Amino acid sequence: MSKAFVKEDQQELEVDQQTAALPSGTQHISAAGRRRLEQELDQLWRVERPRVTREVEAAAALGDRSENAEYIYGKRRLREIDRRLRFLKRKLEHLVVVDAQPPRLDRVYFWASVTVRDEQANERTYRLVGGDEIDLEKRWVSVASPMGQALLGKGVGDVVIVKRPKGDVELEIVGIRYDE
Repeated sequence: MSKAFVKEDQQELEVDQQTAALPSGTQHISAAGRRRLEQELDQLWRVERPRVTREVEAAAALGDRSENAEYIYGKRRLREIDRRLRFLKRKLEHLVVVDAQPPRLDRVYFWASVTVRDEQANERTYRLVGGDEIDLEKRWVSVASPMGQALLGKGVGDVVIVKRPKGDVELEIVGIRYDE
């Protein structure tokens, strides 16, 4: 076996061990977010993996596998798919779907859309989501982020300080909504 394959296998093992160390506690997600992860798992298992497996089988039938780029890259893609499948299965076991209304609608909890005003009177709206649903273009931020942590449990009129790498920013909460 060539040294390149041994090194590649060691790197994959290290990545696999990192993804195996999921947090022991539960992680929150919306019902729509869980459906997206389940759809990705289903797509990989039912469509992508069988297609790549067929491609690898066809490439293997061509002969010398050591110099067959299609075979080598197909096997690598299969390992990537299998790694992602294992990750998604473990992840889905630890997720808790949050679909109930929060105890108080006047406070910031998971899935809240929070409108804040900064020191220059600029207003922005952020949605607090789980780590698997972050979307910066939509301004969906993790409840575990500095922004999320600063906003959690606060109400309209409260002023929070968000610690950022480029300096702290003071924000006033001017609105809280819970909607899809």
